[in-house]
This record gives sequence, C-alpha cells and structure tokens, in this order.
Amino acid sequence: MSDRTPIIAGNWKMHRDHLEAIQLVQKLAYHLQADDYEGQEVVVCPPFVSLRSVQTLLQSDKLPIALGAQTCHAEDEGAFTGETSAPMLARLDVKYVIAGHSERRALFGETDDVVNAKLKAIQRHGMRPILCVGETLEEREAGRAVEVVVEQLRGSLAGVTLKDAADLVVAYEPVWAIGTGRTATSDDAQELCSAVRGELGELFGQAIAAGTRIQYGGSVKPGNIRELMGQPDVDGALVGGASLSSEDFALIVAHRR
Repeated sequence: MSDRTPIIAGNWKMHRDHLEAIQLVQKLAYHLQADDYEGQEVVVCPPFVSLRSVQTLLQSDKLPIALGAQTCHAEDEGAFTGETSAPMLARLDVKYVIAGHSERRALFGETDDVVNAKLKAIQRHGMRPILCVGETLEEREAGRAVEVVVEQLRGSLAGVTLKDAADLVVAYEPVWAIGTGRTATSDDAQELCSAVRGELGELFGQAIAAGTRIQYGGSVKPGNIRELMGQPDVDGALVGGASLSSEDFALIVAHRR
C-alpha cells in the first residue's frame, strides 16, 4: 500500500464566472463529509477571474480545499498583454498550477520548452506544478504511447533540480480521452503511470520516483474513479467536465465511502 497522499483536482477550464464559482464550491462543500478530506488533497482550479472569489470563500469558511490555477506565464512580469504571472498567483494563495495541459499544447502551441519554463516559474514562487503528459490517439495506435510520454517528461523536466522534483505532481492524460467520454482502461492508466514513475526514477532516482504522486486525467467520472484509484501507480485524478458538477465531483472525492 502506497504512503503517497492522493490528490483529486478539478480543472474547470473556461467555465463558471466568479458568482457561479462561489456557488459551485459551496455546493461541493455541502456534499462532502469531513472524512472525505482525510488522507487526501482536494484541489479546485477555476478560471483566473474567479480565483480571488474562490480564495476568499475557502479562507473565510475554512474549507480544506486547495486553490489551483490552470496555467501561468513563465516570466514574473513584463509586456505580455493578457497573461498572468506566477507571483500574481502566489499572492492569491494558489497552491497548485497546471503546466502543459494537452489543450495548452494543442491549441496554444506550448512546446516542452515552454512548459519547462512555466514549471520552473511555478516552483520558483513556492507553488506546486501539476505537469500534464499524454499521447494522442494516432500516437497510441502507432504503439508510441510510452515513447511520447517519456519524451514529454524529459523535455518538460529538463534542468529541474532534485529538490524541486520532490514537489512535483504528474498527470497522465491520454489526449484521446479528454472530453470525449472515452476513458483509458484501468490497465491502460496503470501501464502509463508506471512508465511515468519509471522515467522519474531514471531522471531523479528511485526515492523521488516512489514519492511522486501521479494522477490520471481523461473523462474521470464517479463510475470509474474507484477502479482507477485501485491501481498501484495511480495516486489521484485530474478531473475535467465532472468537476463542474458539485454532486459528481463530490462522489469522485468521496470514492472511498
């Protein structure tokens, strides 16, 4: 049995204004019991415009939910219209920042080098990155899933120190399963999460690899969370659409009931 603390994170993507965000978190807290938080971390990642409102709610109601952001810029400040920097997020008590989500890679052209720079900025300002890696359907069907994921890991983690590697969370998210309703089987998830852990061992040593939390992401639902979490190398979930329903996300968080 692993002693890694599971982490369940909800990625809201471009959904919910600040008033809807407050309601969603309030309803989520209503559906959860104190025991549901024990022994695991729960994270919500709202859009930028909702971060301050959610932060205020979490603090005022003393909710045991961590605040996350969906991305950031690699530079601390500058003439980057429309961007948000890591120190800005840190001042809002953001604990986690997603780096290299497949939608950022595919839609906004983020390369491994860009993800690497963002990841280092996140860690430089005392936050923890959730580094996303995953293959497309074409890459999987060509038998290159492990190769692609390992290449993304190496590129995204280039130059990361052993100390910083110890604070890393990795999310394996097969691109073909994101928002499609298709989910990797628990065996698929285990195979790739095991490959991620193996590569982390090559890069940083077995102690760090054994302690790194690896999430599965890709159409996670209340109906498949238990089976996924039952795999030895799956330490949590990065939840997309289901995190926009307080009832569904609560069931995912409370999968041990």
